[in-house]
Amino acid sequence: MIFSRKRADGGRHARDQRADVLDSYEAAGPARGPYDLAEAPDDVQRLDLGSLHIPAVPGVEVRVQADPQGVVQQVVLVNGDNALQLGVFAAPRSEGIWDEVREEIRQSLVGDGATVQETRGEYGVELHARVRTPDGPTDLRFVGIDGPRWMVRGVYQGAVATDPAAAGPLATCLDGLVVDRGQEAKPVREPLPLRLPREMADQAAEAPSES
Repeated sequence: MIFSRKRADGGRHARDQRADVLDSYEAAGPARGPYDLAEAPDDVQRLDLGSLHIPAVPGVEVRVQADPQGVVQQVVLVNGDNALQLGVFAAPRSEGIWDEVREEIRQSLVGDGATVQETRGEYGVELHARVRTPDGPTDLRFVGIDGPRWMVRGVYQGAVATDPAAAGPLATCLDGLVVDRGQEAKPVREPLPLRLPREMADQAAEAPSES
């Protein structure tokens, strides 16, 4: 999914509400994750992928697709037949962007012939979609979490796409996720950089010479 940089005007009231949410986040800290790095509990073992730190949760496999330089292109958490694809993007300090991003995703899915509906979940409004694939219809569930200067987008696949209660360990991963936004100025909606841990990058670099 590619996000355009054009920003829809959701209305001043909506923007003020999102600003209030982020002010509360920074003032009191979140009750659960995804956490900003400054607010994250430090007693959890996590896989450091740069902008995302993935908590180690039994039963969850972290699948990472990276280029030869170790730059991560895709992160997918897998638990049995369920999966959660993660992405993290730059956002303004003063307001969240999930409302606008969600509408763009919805329009793109509808344009591709998918059936889409909005519903309220644990993290607020989310999208439930049924898309066409060569293997038949597939259900997807899109969630978005606005944080201070970042937004995490998650896409659930499998039974968990239609039954949030089935998320189990995947929900635990999302609740324990940590975002390291960094201090660099970045365009709104630009993906934050992800990278392989040094050990994994070294293994990937050595792999061709071993074959």
